[in-house]
Amino acid sequence: MPSRKRSEVSVRRSRPHRRKRSSSRRPGVRSATLRTPKTRWELRLRSARHTHRIGTFLGRSLHGGDVVALYGDLGTGKTTLVRGIAAGLEIPSERVSSPTFVLIQTYKGRLPLAHADCYRLDDPRQLRDLELSDYWDGRWVVAVEWAEKAASELPQDRLDVRLAHHSPSKRDAVFIATGPRAARLLTRAFNAQAAASATPTRPRGRHKR
Repeated sequence: MPSRKRSEVSVRRSRPHRRKRSSSRRPGVRSATLRTPKTRWELRLRSARHTHRIGTFLGRSLHGGDVVALYGDLGTGKTTLVRGIAAGLEIPSERVSSPTFVLIQTYKGRLPLAHADCYRLDDPRQLRDLELSDYWDGRWVVAVEWAEKAASELPQDRLDVRLAHHSPSKRDAVFIATGPRAARLLTRAFNAQAAASATPTRPRGRHKR
């Protein structure tokens, strides 16, 4: 009988198709979390909305006893930032206004907020009458505008926020932690905004005092 030739068939084992993992990160968004305390953070604020948003991250990161001291000329966005802080503390931001004539306004939220404005303080006796130290009891969050006029009353461990004009709609902001407590606050706020996936928005509105 004629011999049958065995046909050799090569069999390829196909590997299961692996889908490429799509990155959930958006371009330009940093997702790394800082583990060491941050003592300085410089930002270009693109609009009043951006300023408010950064304030919201800061407000969500605040603990009772934290103090935020704001410095800057008229119109650099100090009150806008405080409104964002209020929103982060679950206080309706539209209720927050510059307390120029009242000097201190208080609000109830996730934590109580004391908002002080030292713009009209020219006499040291007025500063003593303001009694800012009553709010250093560990329960309150305190935001002080025109903080340079209350320098002698401010705690050593605080978060300084220095705002400056860059253009009609943009501001330069420098956050400086002056102690370990403020450094932890700044780190929490930085990590919160770094994890956010918000896309840049067009400038809307003008900065307030």
